[in-house]
Amino acid sequence: MARNIYRVGQVNAYIKNLFAQDYALRQIAVRGEVSNCKYHTSGHIYFTLKDETGTLAAVMFAGQRAGLAFSLREGQNVIVQGSIMVYERDGRYQLYARQISPDGVGDLHQRFEEMKRQLAEMGMFAPEYKQPIPRFAHKVGIVTAPTGAAIQDIINIASRRNPYVQLILNPAVVQGEQAAPSIVKGIRRLDAMGLDCLIVGRGGGSMEDLWAFNEEIVARAIFECETPVISAVGHETDTTIADYVADLRAPTPSAAAELAVYDVRGFYEQLTQQRNSIRRVMGSALNQSRLTLTGQSRRLDRFQPRYGLNGRRQALANLELRMSEQMRNALQAGRHRLAFAGARLEGMSPLAKLGQGYGYISRTDGTSIRSVHQVEPGHKLKVHLKDGQILAEVKEITKNGAEGTEHGRSL
Repeated sequence: MARNIYRVGQVNAYIKNLFAQDYALRQIAVRGEVSNCKYHTSGHIYFTLKDETGTLAAVMFAGQRAGLAFSLREGQNVIVQGSIMVYERDGRYQLYARQISPDGVGDLHQRFEEMKRQLAEMGMFAPEYKQPIPRFAHKVGIVTAPTGAAIQDIINIASRRNPYVQLILNPAVVQGEQAAPSIVKGIRRLDAMGLDCLIVGRGGGSMEDLWAFNEEIVARAIFECETPVISAVGHETDTTIADYVADLRAPTPSAAAELAVYDVRGFYEQLTQQRNSIRRVMGSALNQSRLTLTGQSRRLDRFQPRYGLNGRRQALANLELRMSEQMRNALQAGRHRLAFAGARLEGMSPLAKLGQGYGYISRTDGTSIRSVHQVEPGHKLKVHLKDGQILAEVKEITKNGAEGTEHGRSL
């Protein structure tokens, strides 16, 4: 049994010190393929480098991200520069990256930046040349490989969003030496068909895999295309010259389908909502109009001639009743006055007096005798009684007062 016994921490610290003293491990460059790549919320990037012989854990801390000029993703071949040290707590070593560059594509990056600069100076990226993508496309052309996930994603999403849109595929080679001419041919062929828009792209891959979409002939074909073009190359982090020239860039082929094909289901839902809204507004307006019309009708009824005539008829009827009542009252009062006057006249009537034993005297010519001074003895007089007349002769006249009495013959 060994005489010296160490703790785990002591062993890990010793090994860490050995790694730290090794100059080759402090300044090392490792080539490999990226796998298990994870971007942590803290900004650190954890990944594994692998090749056919083994794997190596690696990490790039957020403070070193300036040494990464592109987005790290699965399957990339990269060269990582940094140092290999032991993580003392876990007792494992890993590569601490300070700088990461694509493996074997340094020249491609330079070509990409140069092409991008030249085409930008030509104005091919200018926004004033961008065409709007039709909102309601009926025919959509697609330039991509006939097999693979890209075309399947486009078909599935387009069918789900609007099954009435016609998709026209122009199969193209999207990788290799024949890719760029094949893509150009597809763009020009579909452009001549008078479609509503085009989707040009492919699924993800390395920079070499996507290089056809960085070729100048592809960029010019997109720029000269009269049909609006949506570029959909690779994944969201991939950027190609075609993305800058196209009228619209989609981060993925699936997103391109969503941009090109209007969601008819949402449209139907909007129509339903608008129809319901219109019905509510119209119903409210109709109810308000009915109320207004009812009020106006009632106001108009007050001005109808028949209502005026009825009122006047009623007034006339009331007047007639009052006049009849007044006439009855007047007649009744007249009758009372007449009866009273008749009674008074009856009391003053000579005939009534005659009926009571009185009579009156007149000359034979009918002249009434009211005074003894109107007659002389010997005058013929008529005495009128109730039931006849008596012819008499004045025999004697007796005067009242101091004059004395005259005698005449008796009647």
